[in-house]
Amino acid sequence: MLNKLKSEWLTAPGTNVLAGIVVALALIPEAISFSIIAGVDPMVGLYSSFIIAVVISFVGGRPAMISAATGSVALVIVPLVKDHGVQYLLAATILMGIIQIIFGILKIGRLMKFIPNSVMIGFVNALAIMIFMTQIKHIFGISIPTYLFVISTLLIIYLLPRVFNKVPAPLVAIILLTITYLITGAKVETVGDLGAINRSLPQFFIPDVPFNLQTLQIIFPYSLSMAIVGLVESLLTARIVDQATDTYSSKNQESRGQGIANVVTGFFGAMGGCAMIGQSVINVRSGATTRLSTFTAGIFLIILIIIFGDWVVQIPMPILAAIMVMVSIGTFDWRSFKFIKKAPRTDAFVMILTVAIVLISNNLALGVIVGVVVSALCFATKISNVVVTYEEEDDTIHYYITGQIFFVSIDSLMNQLDLELRHKTIYLNFKDAHLWDDSAVNAIDTLIDNYHKKNNTIYVQYLNKDSRKIVNELSKVNQQHLL
Repeated sequence: MLNKLKSEWLTAPGTNVLAGIVVALALIPEAISFSIIAGVDPMVGLYSSFIIAVVISFVGGRPAMISAATGSVALVIVPLVKDHGVQYLLAATILMGIIQIIFGILKIGRLMKFIPNSVMIGFVNALAIMIFMTQIKHIFGISIPTYLFVISTLLIIYLLPRVFNKVPAPLVAIILLTITYLITGAKVETVGDLGAINRSLPQFFIPDVPFNLQTLQIIFPYSLSMAIVGLVESLLTARIVDQATDTYSSKNQESRGQGIANVVTGFFGAMGGCAMIGQSVINVRSGATTRLSTFTAGIFLIILIIIFGDWVVQIPMPILAAIMVMVSIGTFDWRSFKFIKKAPRTDAFVMILTVAIVLISNNLALGVIVGVVVSALCFATKISNVVVTYEEEDDTIHYYITGQIFFVSIDSLMNQLDLELRHKTIYLNFKDAHLWDDSAVNAIDTLIDNYHKKNNTIYVQYLNKDSRKIVNELSKVNQQHLL
């Protein structure tokens, strides 16, 4: 236990603290932007990012992963805030957290194994594109100095680590170029242009809403959507960070942790959130490996707000936008172009479809769900092809059946059998086949019954152990037909 605590908190503390500081700076414009999207005060998003990051550092399942206010959750709550106000948002956030805790207890994280690799690639690429698209408004069509700041930031980020890597390059870029801005007074957007920062701590209070069934009817659909969207993005981000760091994290613990963080957030006047792949990538690329980086990001964020709020608002947006561009470039799976050429056409189609759905709907969860469903349909179609060959000797016919027999493949099986045979001895050989469900058993029953009515003698041969078991449990035919 003690060794685990040391590894999750005290490994390379200096590197993790510096990484957390970089993330905290990157969180500020994001949190403000998401607040604006949701139609709430900028401080709601900032408080959310602070609280979630701190809480999740203790109760989350994935060390070094960053959770805060996110655009995906913000998009869900827009109608709720517009129609019912912030207090209902806070109540919905608490209920969102409770639902996520329940999902964690039910071990919903196990469902992650059902997400195909093609969907994962599509999710990552769509997210990278979305990250880049959100930064366009902070880069283009503003001023020449904006372009110069963006280029300078990218040069520092990509070139500095070649000669100096003791301090994260994004942090160096933020400090040097902010000083440059303050000296030159260049015409660029700053963090302060996105919204005002109030230098105060969040306060505990209970949402001012009626505690009745009507309120529950209003907030439950939003809470459920927020919970699902937040968990999908969080668990996928955890999986991506797992792969990037060659480590494993508990997805069920992450589900419970996200829920606890959102419950706490709702009681402190903030909006719901989840894991952020962009900031998580920044954190990991800055050398972070422990929970200390996540904790530092949250603590330093509130320090920036309370103590250095007047300075933070002067950070040029082109610097932070360039950092996010770096994140989008690093997030995009550039091998996917080879994947499209070499992978099966169905896998390539699923990947492209996932990207398209996410970009069209601006909903990561919807893209993943559609991708999984289509992938499952493609797989079911692929394995539904049943091959039937036969040998005929006098009045005896041997049918050799190869393939997976389930509800999708029943028609394929039936179409290859001669159902008009009369006065024959028929053997159905299932040595190279497997029966999966009730539909398969029902098909066997139908065949036996049909052939029996036409004065045939029919036998079912060589069922494997599992297939025989399901036939014994569900079949209505006499066991004498089974060999």
